[in-house]
Amino acid sequence: MPAASAIKVMVVDDQTSMRAMIRRTLQDLGFRDVRDKPSAVEALPSVKADRVHLIISDYNMPDMDGLAFLQAVRSDPVIGKTVFIMLTGSSEKSVVQKAAELGVNNYVVKPFAPAALKEKIERVFGELT
Repeated sequence: MPAASAIKVMVVDDQTSMRAMIRRTLQDLGFRDVRDKPSAVEALPSVKADRVHLIISDYNMPDMDGLAFLQAVRSDPVIGKTVFIMLTGSSEKSVVQKAAELGVNNYVVKPFAPAALKEKIERVFGELT
């Protein structure tokens, strides 16, 4: 059972309000080290320079979408095993299948309740303390 406070998280979403809501939800769950970036293009070098344990990324973003970001993370020898949870506004099968093929750990369909995000994180890390 990992302590949520020991898990470093990077939230990537082009919507400021969504990043703030996810950050607040994570902090309410006990996460203390929560970083965020408005794009995958900015997040990728950041997580390479200062590794995190969990990436929560939106799918639909300009420049580099969530699938391209996931692929870039998975192909990197240093950060390739980082837990990656994809957020999507749709449960489009093609997106979910492609994410699964690329090695996503879990996905959450927006809008979501805080309990749903917690459950998706716990499916990967185990029960949080």
